[in-house]
Amino acid sequence: MTAAATQSSSQSSPAQAPPLLDIKDVTVSFDGFKAINGLNFQVGDRGLRVIIGPNGAGKTTFLDVITGKVQPTEGKALFKGKDIKSMPEHAIARLGIGRKFQTPRVYLNLTPRENLELSCNRVKTVWHTLFKPTPKAEARTVGGLLQTIGLTANAHTPAALPSLVEKQWLEIGMLVAQSPDLLLVDEPVAGLTDEETERTGDLLLSLAESHGVIVIEHDMEFVRQIAQQNKVTVLHEGSVLCEGTMDEIQNDPRVIKVYLGDPDAI
Repeated sequence: MTAAATQSSSQSSPAQAPPLLDIKDVTVSFDGFKAINGLNFQVGDRGLRVIIGPNGAGKTTFLDVITGKVQPTEGKALFKGKDIKSMPEHAIARLGIGRKFQTPRVYLNLTPRENLELSCNRVKTVWHTLFKPTPKAEARTVGGLLQTIGLTANAHTPAALPSLVEKQWLEIGMLVAQSPDLLLVDEPVAGLTDEETERTGDLLLSLAESHGVIVIEHDMEFVRQIAQQNKVTVLHEGSVLCEGTMDEIQNDPRVIKVYLGDPDAI
């Protein structure tokens, strides 16, 4: 190939898009204790990533860095190529990052439909939600979300009444209503039955077809369910210990050692 042809080929090649989330050498210190220690981590624009690790591994602090709740002492946190290290939480959320906490945060005096309607438009007030007609496009969006999270039958029941799992699903739906690119989900199946756990896994896998989803979890049966075709990241002492498929993680001697030498623990 001639130099001119090589140059033309190079010019016509599309630039590679940056990772959706790119954590570069991030360290977070609290009075000398490194909760995160030189952490490197990347996720693409869609798909599901599971993060596991023993207590104190830095999992929650990691999510706090992504959402702006904690500022890194060192390193960079890039979202869609933009440095979010010093941005306030609300600005990061508007960029397209939604976080679901372990305890559901929903408006208990409103119905699931009203909760979702509020979330669809973040500048809408409760008064507008309750007393103004819902635009048709928004009503279709809310109806689709209710179907996705399995709450169509309870759409008009105050959110204080449904079960814990329904509150969990509702909060996930409220996040999706805000059209985030990345969903951060912290221990979504704590306190759920086996059947509820399985259905929650199916919901997250469905959402991962159109979003980036990061799940922090301790329940290894649940991790096995949702990590069949997805990468698992193991954190230990604030750093990535290893990454791979669930089979690779289960058989990695470093992971077995971290979990007190008990292969059944993972």
